[in-house]
Amino acid sequence: MSTVLFVLTSHGELGTSGKPTGFHLGETVEPWRILREAGHAVEFASIRGGWPPMIGHDPADATHAAFLVDPGGGGLVHTAPRPDEVDPTTYRGVYFVGGHGTMWDFTGHPALHRIIRTVYGSGGVLAALCHGPAALVGVRLDGGRLLLDGQAVTSFSHEGEIARGLESVVPFSLQKALEGDGAIYSCAPDRQPHIVVSGRLVTGQNPQSAAGLAHHVVELLAAS
Repeated sequence: MSTVLFVLTSHGELGTSGKPTGFHLGETVEPWRILREAGHAVEFASIRGGWPPMIGHDPADATHAAFLVDPGGGGLVHTAPRPDEVDPTTYRGVYFVGGHGTMWDFTGHPALHRIIRTVYGSGGVLAALCHGPAALVGVRLDGGRLLLDGQAVTSFSHEGEIARGLESVVPFSLQKALEGDGAIYSCAPDRQPHIVVSGRLVTGQNPQSAAGLAHHVVELLAAS
């Protein structure tokens, strides 16, 4: 059994629009369920610690309701440490959950860079969904090479931001930032699942890709 760290954004507003954002519950619940069913443990960290702002909650979804009251799900989120408070050597994988909030507080975060370098450098698995790959931008491995240089990846697309009128709200284009780090980017049509596996790095385009991403993580953990 391995332990996987889920990292959640604590940013709650889409720029200065007054519109809410936060971590995406749907992108959290499905991977959490799949990893636990495969025998892995899941722990949580949030950028500011504790329960962060949340989006993507479907009150009619029984799996969402079950997660929120589970001591090993929502219970752990309520007591989540900050990234600088976790020991990355205890994890065989780290998963960066999406939600637009990541665009403000994941990129350039020193503790997240430390976690990524430690987990990946020790042969562990990295995963990120939708806007979660913002955590990977600018990360340099020991030796100075950019993590994303030459890696095949996906994320929420620039076209998707334009379609939602958010291209001037987000602080940068995630797709273009990934490409700027040397990543080989691909995407599917909006709201269609798309998962890319590049060695021990798994990225997904959107909430529809959550289950597929989690299954790939399980396979990589079994092989690592």
